[in-house]
Amino acid sequence: MGCTCNSSDKEKLFCSGVLVDNRPGAVLPPQDAWEKKKGGYVIIECPQRIPCNPCATSCPTGAVVPFVDINDVPAIDYDKCTGCALCVAKCPGLACFVVDLTYGADEAVIKLPYELEPKPVKGARVKCLNRVGDEVSDGEVFAVTEPLKDHTTVVSVVIPKKLVGEIRAIKVVC
Repeated sequence: MGCTCNSSDKEKLFCSGVLVDNRPGAVLPPQDAWEKKKGGYVIIECPQRIPCNPCATSCPTGAVVPFVDINDVPAIDYDKCTGCALCVAKCPGLACFVVDLTYGADEAVIKLPYELEPKPVKGARVKCLNRVGDEVSDGEVFAVTEPLKDHTTVVSVVIPKKLVGEIRAIKVVC
């Protein structure tokens, strides 16, 4: 069953840390550069000031700008982002994603954190979910990696380009 959020439900979800729409706190790359960037750019949807900074401390290039205050909302220097997905693997709030818009004319690749079993395998078909868990599309697993070699999985999924602002998780269907 899908979510039927009205505006007060959306506010309750937001106050509990769930982004249900692109809202302030969703940092998006500059569109013209994003469309040309092989490997993609990070998107961080961290809307609230909380004491957390693994995205910044794990970034090898300094693309996630070092925090002045541990409670800062992440800022990104897109000139430095390589799309490596280390921040995706490190974020305890599952708020970091990498999106590569150069994959195809109508398709993109999204690199998502994945903490469930069974782990998907390359070539598998998966259900793509929006922020509240509704199935919005099918996708195909492009790669399954462990960037930090710590059992934290990042799954790259080919998705419809028009849904890059909506898809935030996958469901493996056995």
